[in-house]
Amino acid sequence: MSSENRKILIADDEARMRALVRDYLRMKGFQVLEAENGREALEVFQREPDIALILLDVMMPEMDGFETLKELRHISDVPVLMLTARAEEQDELQGFSLGADEYIAKPFSPKVLLARIDAILKRTSAGTGDEQLEAAGICLDERAHEVTVDGKKVELSFKEFELLRYFLENQGIALSREKILNHVWNYDYFGDARTIDTHVKKLRAKMGEKGALIRTIWGMGYKFEPEEA
Repeated sequence: MSSENRKILIADDEARMRALVRDYLRMKGFQVLEAENGREALEVFQREPDIALILLDVMMPEMDGFETLKELRHISDVPVLMLTARAEEQDELQGFSLGADEYIAKPFSPKVLLARIDAILKRTSAGTGDEQLEAAGICLDERAHEVTVDGKKVELSFKEFELLRYFLENQGIALSREKILNHVWNYDYFGDARTIDTHVKKLRAKMGEKGALIRTIWGMGYKFEPEEA
């Protein structure tokens, strides 16, 4: 996909890391904005509302990545890719529980980073038609990138939106965690498939009573069954 004029914000306290990522992304045609801590990242984002994606380091002074993400999710569902030097499962799950869309551990290959960025942006811009998916009072509008449950708007992160769309497209079908990862994450994911559980838990909570329509298939994955509404 064309990266022309797409803005990416890099928030990392390491100037060398910012320079490495900045130079590579600019070479690929992206506009790059920078912040050296979480507080500055929020300020930049509020000044530049057309930012397409944020690369957010976990370990930063003043306001770390987790706190920054938490504050960010109060005002936007912009895609966020978390960067971390600590490849611990608990950190990864915490990031996803707060609304992160992807997670990549340092050191990483610039080519791998770009592949993940492209995957996110392709899915973000995919909903350019006027297709709507509806079931049991749940309406997903791909063009507007909005979800309503019984007429009430529900704020979902990018990955939660994609997850719900996948469930709506596969009503009544038992879906393994691996299958969900392959379709929703859109690349070969090497993390723990239990990441899906964190996202489903958040999605269910946001959907209220309708969250129960996403049934757990023990030892396998999940099934969306709207006929139980």
